[in-house]
Amino acid sequence: MTTEIKKTEIANQFLTGLRTRDWGLLKSMMADDVVWNLPGSSLISGEAQGVDAVIQRTAHREYGLTFTLKQILIGRHGVALSLNNTARRGDLVLDEHLATVIKIRDGKISAIDTYLSDIDMLNAFFVSK
Repeated sequence: MTTEIKKTEIANQFLTGLRTRDWGLLKSMMADDVVWNLPGSSLISGEAQGVDAVIQRTAHREYGLTFTLKQILIGRHGVALSLNNTARRGDLVLDEHLATVIKIRDGKISAIDTYLSDIDMLNAFFVSK
């Protein structure tokens, strides 16, 4: 079982990888069969299966997304990140609260589920440019 300290390290490394676009770091943290579920019908919504698909989802940084960590919550099998994501693109504004739940198996991220406060806002923001 992964310790609370290790779970916190994984959560912080995951956020660091997202913020800095460190694909190598993110790949090293994930199980080969990782799955990321994100609600909605936007460009980044749906189920991303496998490391490459998860990395591709995180690569949409041209939208100027800022991740603000509110809290890391520790669970028995993983962590939940309480976040506020913000961005602005022309007249479009993204300002949503979310929980990203990360399941950890054998010290690696095996599943990610994101829960959003405003799916319609996400759908309107993440469209083809």
